[in-house]
Amino acid sequence: MPIEIERKFLVDHARWEELPKPPGVAYRQGYLNDTPGKTIRVRLAGDKAYITIKGPTVMASRSEFEYEIPLADAKEMLALFTTIQVEKVRFRILFNQKTWEVDVFGGENEGLILAEIELSHADEIFELPSWAGREVTDDARYYNSALALNPYKHWALE
Repeated sequence: MPIEIERKFLVDHARWEELPKPPGVAYRQGYLNDTPGKTIRVRLAGDKAYITIKGPTVMASRSEFEYEIPLADAKEMLALFTTIQVEKVRFRILFNQKTWEVDVFGGENEGLILAEIELSHADEIFELPSWAGREVTDDARYYNSALALNPYKHWALE
């Protein structure tokens, strides 16, 4: 079974703005279920599309199955079967021979920037870039599926 091990961090906006970046890819994703601990997502990523099934998160790990699907099918699934969606632009940043995925959110989650790093094992040591801030791996509010249900703008100032 494929396992995803990732850690998630808030991003310092000022340092992020100063960073030279490659072009980002626009993402739009919607959720096909609302079962706690299980996620079924349809995602548009540039000119590609995917369906992903994720299990519950335990520490920084969870099962993940992801398959590319036809773009037209994904667009139709998003239109027909989702009422909550997340919009973001993803940047892949190489730092210390690790690829960080930095998501700059739009729409209802405007103002949120998150960085994720995928690891080969849970206790892998890695260096944080200067623009990476507080770790939020264990804060369920920052899961994309949670951001679709309870957008960042509703609780950011708490």
